[in-house]
Amino acid sequence: MTRVRRGYIARRRRTKTRFFALSFRGAHSRLIRIITQQKIKALFSAHRDRDRQKRNFRRLWITRINAVIREKGVYYSYSRLIHDLYKRRVLLNRKILAQIALLNKNCLSMISNENEIVK
Repeated sequence: MTRVRRGYIARRRRTKTRFFALSFRGAHSRLIRIITQQKIKALFSAHRDRDRQKRNFRRLWITRINAVIREKGVYYSYSRLIHDLYKRRVLLNRKILAQIALLNKNCLSMISNENEIVK
């Protein structure tokens, strides 16, 4: 029986997966079966950690705002500040409030004082 040369499609698929695994170490970047397992694991982790990253950033912003308002004596609790902001329809999200708290602490106290005056 004559020898049959295989097509290039499987080889092209394998080189594509190898490009994905260039930064992996050891057999994780050389052996196709292990590369595919690690690729699945990496993509799964990336998908899961995108949501986790959003959660972590929100926690960081809340912690920063809380620390500044307690330090400055603006409010005695974060939840009271957020509640008053919502009641007064001040459209500032936690990310912007955290940036204000870091960069310009006086501005945060001015925002909270405006809420107290309107009461």
